[in-house]
Amino acid sequence: MPEGDTIWRSAASLRARLVGKQILKAVPPTLVGRTVQAVEPVGKHILVRFDGGLALHTHLRMSGQWQLYAPGERWRRPAWQVKALLETEDTVAVCFAAPTVELVREGREGLQRLGPDILAAEFDLEAVVARARSSGPVALGELLLDQRVAAGIGNIHKNEALWRTRLDPFRADYTDDELRSLYTDARAGLQASIGGRRPAESVYRRTGRACRRCGTLIRSQRQGERLRRTYWCPTCQA
Repeated sequence: MPEGDTIWRSAASLRARLVGKQILKAVPPTLVGRTVQAVEPVGKHILVRFDGGLALHTHLRMSGQWQLYAPGERWRRPAWQVKALLETEDTVAVCFAAPTVELVREGREGLQRLGPDILAAEFDLEAVVARARSSGPVALGELLLDQRVAAGIGNIHKNEALWRTRLDPFRADYTDDELRSLYTDARAGLQASIGGRRPAESVYRRTGRACRRCGTLIRSQRQGERLRRTYWCPTCQA
């Protein structure tokens, strides 16, 4: 599933090519004639807003992708995968294979349950800590992926933030200060990624390889209801 940094970059590309443009051809066809007013990333979701209070909500998960083309340019994915299409005078934006594509009224996007966007300009860290506390005793490796606590963190940045802050992903007892440090670090990692400064992974997909900090062999196992793979150093994150 794309993480917040990937969604942020996709939204930025769509915004640069679509905002202020009138839609000449669309899937769904209801959008023909409308003007794109904004493109907003919300955690792992993208909202394309139009005049008249309509918004196109997409959630890409593992299979979906937005691609941009010039009119008449050959697509890199087959037409049968098209879930949404927005064509202007100079751009064709195509959403392929996204499992969630819906047209919604502004303010009714169904995203109210999400926690603060980890990449939002105004990030409410204390609200995140409060949401984490209201979740009950949850292991840190599962808590970071809970989009109701903070939206936009995926499995890569989960593992890397836990390693950098030296926190055990299987711990369910933690202080507010540890939570603040963890979410602040995850946010910084995502910000670095969208700025093109993402370093090589320290633990993610490095099972059996030496920890970059202490040399202990990295371990991994499935965690949580969704069985996402967690990677950690048993010495640094004891």
